[in-house]
Amino acid sequence: MLPISHKVSIPDNEIELNAVRAQGAGGQNVNKVSSAIHLRFDIRASSLPDAYKERLLQRNDQRISSEGIVVIKAQTHRRQELNRADALARLQELVRSAMVTPKKRVATRPSKSSRKRRVDNKTRRGQIKAGRKKVED
Repeated sequence: MLPISHKVSIPDNEIELNAVRAQGAGGQNVNKVSSAIHLRFDIRASSLPDAYKERLLQRNDQRISSEGIVVIKAQTHRRQELNRADALARLQELVRSAMVTPKKRVATRPSKSSRKRRVDNKTRRGQIKAGRKKVED
């Protein structure tokens, strides 16, 4: 079980983990050992509450395919166990972050004194520039 919150968790049978060969430098070892982990999680077929599913499917995240499948590739570590833990932690963080509601923006207006200050500064600046012109007789 992958705990998401104190009430919600994802059963292990809904998470598909495959060991694959990692990319990048590593010498002979990278060609022999499958240390990277491909994690696949189907949002629509999962036992997550509907609110979690909707918020996850609405997210504009490159890890979520158009079919609603989360694909995470973990290959930062040299050991398969660490990459597996990393992939599960990233899935956990993705699902948790989907339930955080962004703060609603409150529209504000500039105060009367700040508007007056702005206009005064513009007027003063204009007078300075006007003083640089050629003097005509």
